[in-house]
Amino acid sequence: MSTLLLALVALLVGTLIGCVGVGGILLIPALAAFSGLDTHVSMATALFSFIFTGIVGTWLYQRKGSIDWSVTVPVCLGAVLFGYLGAMVNSFTNAVYLNTVLACIIIFAGIYTYRPYSGKGILAMEGQSAGKYAALLAIGATVGFGSGLTGVGGPVLSVPMMVILGFSPLTAIATSQVIQIVAAVSGTIGNLKFGAIDFFVGSWVTAVELVGVAIGAHIAHCSGARRLRVIVAVVCVVVGGFILLRSLHALAS
Repeated sequence: MSTLLLALVALLVGTLIGCVGVGGILLIPALAAFSGLDTHVSMATALFSFIFTGIVGTWLYQRKGSIDWSVTVPVCLGAVLFGYLGAMVNSFTNAVYLNTVLACIIIFAGIYTYRPYSGKGILAMEGQSAGKYAALLAIGATVGFGSGLTGVGGPVLSVPMMVILGFSPLTAIATSQVIQIVAAVSGTIGNLKFGAIDFFVGSWVTAVELVGVAIGAHIAHCSGARRLRVIVAVVCVVVGGFILLRSLHALAS
């Protein structure tokens, strides 16, 4: 029964990743609850699986021509450069308080994303300029720093941030697939050296997730921009609420 429940959560997580890039955080407590892994191993195992969901997601979105590499490359570069700095600050900061603040930001971003949108934001304008490139680096830096600081994956920050700043939901979600690879590879290298990964559980959970990624990518490409904005908004509010409840529980205990 526990294996079936974990498989269903993995399928849901994969579908969310493929559809909106956000949702991987839900896999960690499911691994801890249904596979008997402790929290640290659950986090490391989940992160390991996200390497492959990111690769498959990137392939599916690239095949549809949805990845704007002129946007994706500087965002990923900024994330790589500042992810380590965020992790360093995390080492002497209370993670529970950080996650509480992060949850509130994600919920706010989700609510803001839901608002009707008319016209493109300045960062979504056609063409490339030094100012736009610097802004994209800044987005990546914020995403990387926040991810390293709180341990939450990059897409949960990058997707609502990019949508708010005027990028189409599909562009933001496509970029998140690549960010997912960058963040997962970086974190997994550290976990191989200092942590522990359950490769058996990670392997079959990843296989189920990949089915979900294919389903989610199909949903994303079949949905209009407005519907995708609504999906992004709802998932962000739900995921942000989940992180907030978990943080408040940790503070109370």
